Amino acid sequence: MNVKYTPTEAMLMAAMAEMDVIDCHEHLKPEPVRLSKPWDVFVLFSHYTRHDLFSAGMDRSAFGATTPEQAIREEYESLYDYSIPLEQRWKKFKPYWERIKYGTYARSARLTAQMVYGVDDINDNTYQVLSERIKAENTPGIYRRILCDRCRIIASLAMCGQTDVDRPLVPVMPIGKVYMPRKREEIEQLESEFDTPIKSLDDLLTVGRRQIEKWASEGVPAIKLGIRYNEPPDRQAAEGAFKRLMNGQPLVFGTQQFEPLENFLRDRFIEMAAEFDMVTCVHTGMMGDFREVSPMHLISLATRIPQANFDMFHLGMPMVREAIVIGKNLPNVFLGLTWTYIVSQAQIASAVDEMLDQVPVNKINAFGGDYRYVVEKIVGHLYMAKETLAQVFGRRIDRGLIDFDEAVHILKLWFWDNPLALYRRLKVEV
Repeated sequence: MNVKYTPTEAMLMAAMAEMDVIDCHEHLKPEPVRLSKPWDVFVLFSHYTRHDLFSAGMDRSAFGATTPEQAIREEYESLYDYSIPLEQRWKKFKPYWERIKYGTYARSARLTAQMVYGVDDINDNTYQVLSERIKAENTPGIYRRILCDRCRIIASLAMCGQTDVDRPLVPVMPIGKVYMPRKREEIEQLESEFDTPIKSLDDLLTVGRRQIEKWASEGVPAIKLGIRYNEPPDRQAAEGAFKRLMNGQPLVFGTQQFEPLENFLRDRFIEMAAEFDMVTCVHTGMMGDFREVSPMHLISLATRIPQANFDMFHLGMPMVREAIVIGKNLPNVFLGLTWTYIVSQAQIASAVDEMLDQVPVNKINAFGGDYRYVVEKIVGHLYMAKETLAQVFGRRIDRGLIDFDEAVHILKLWFWDNPLALYRRLKVEV
């Protein structure tokens, strides 16, 4: 895995190695959650690579399941059953690993094995020693050792669902529980949590504002939601949907049914968050039926709420060109390259080249690992990000389109200055 770099690419890699980083998107749980399991080599396959494993045939019987029981992925879950000897789990895993190990999801794992654990590759000869080293590293302080010491990440925006987390994690909170109530029981849970009766749409709006005010007081710099089809809010239609919900009729979300309650509440809560200078982070593209989360749905939403700033996560992959044009044209939409490098380095390299042609350089945030438990894979992912950017900028330098100092200036913007300028509530100490 010794990639050959041009002299210019090597210089850019060296320059980026000296840069501090704002990590704009993780799902990392508090460190004690990570430490609570006896991880082995399979921690490296606990996020994202699992999708390639399923695509390669693992648990094929669960594909297209219509019930939760049918959807259980027994083969994959058995990899994390520590009562089964490691050798048996590896034997089950190996045929699928041979099918996926050349992809970019897998490359992040292989780089991490090499860079963090000193193991050249993941194979029959190394999985046991790699497991031993992973267990040895899984001790208090692992987040700081990985994020701060190895990656120079000063702050990591974590979609962790709670605010009581330690630096470098900084919480970004999902707004879904108050803008997407599906059942009356969820309204009752909100009533209990906020000690407030919810008998009307205005009551629900009041609870939502209290939630956002609470998050603001706790230093939360942003909220997060997934983009979907939306229309200009209709108060009357939302009132009708709220009555249906309170009468015990569950609401349905997705392409099969448009719910005006969700549509109304989403806009109102984004407006409230903007009052507190919170960014709205938006998942776009890759995930399940990605047609439902097209970045193009953001056009109408961002246009309706010009006072809000939106960080478009994942550049809408695979719809990167649509995402680029949106970032080019809408001043309140910023382009987040989170997750993209491990989806496809080739696709994001082409997209970065096109962004440099089209998008002001203050509109782009370079990195987010987007991992949940496997903090160490951020090392491999960040390396892939820098490698991709070195390739694009190096080619432009060698062609005479930009000089080296200009490239380094832009890269520093993307890794550091731009995230801090966008997430204005984020306070960092260097």
